[in-house]
Amino acid sequence: MEHGSIERELRIDATPEVVYEVISSPEHLREWWPDDAQLDPVPGAVGTITFGDPASPEAKVEQLTVVEADPPRRFAFLWVTDKGEAATSGNSLLVTIDLVQDGDGTLLRFKETGFRERGWEAAVLEKAYSEHVQGWDHFLPRLVTYAEKLVARP
Repeated sequence: MEHGSIERELRIDATPEVVYEVISSPEHLREWWPDDAQLDPVPGAVGTITFGDPASPEAKVEQLTVVEADPPRRFAFLWVTDKGEAATSGNSLLVTIDLVQDGDGTLLRFKETGFRERGWEAAVLEKAYSEHVQGWDHFLPRLVTYAEKLVARP
């Protein structure tokens, strides 16, 4: 297996403007991805996302650095950075989400890269890649459901 990047393409029955808010605003992120998000969605901003109860020592907290914020077209961030390090393309994973108008909906193009660039040994690389594939396969459909539910409200 190559372990270079994870790519997904999803169709969402919501406008790019709505989908952009869902992928970049902490109050929306919490509804489909992490249990908590503290983030200012502007380039250069550093925030956190938390999986699990934020008050619990078992919670997994990840730093997230916004690389690009171009509403309603693109949102990109670096994450999975070693603790205490500033995020760079060599020590983090890059998630890029492009939004394209598709009729009255949006085509979301998701890409996560940087696995090989981390310099992990093969077993660590394979495990991280597999965990991220499973994670995104779980969370991205939740994004679609949540965005479509937002616009379906009366």
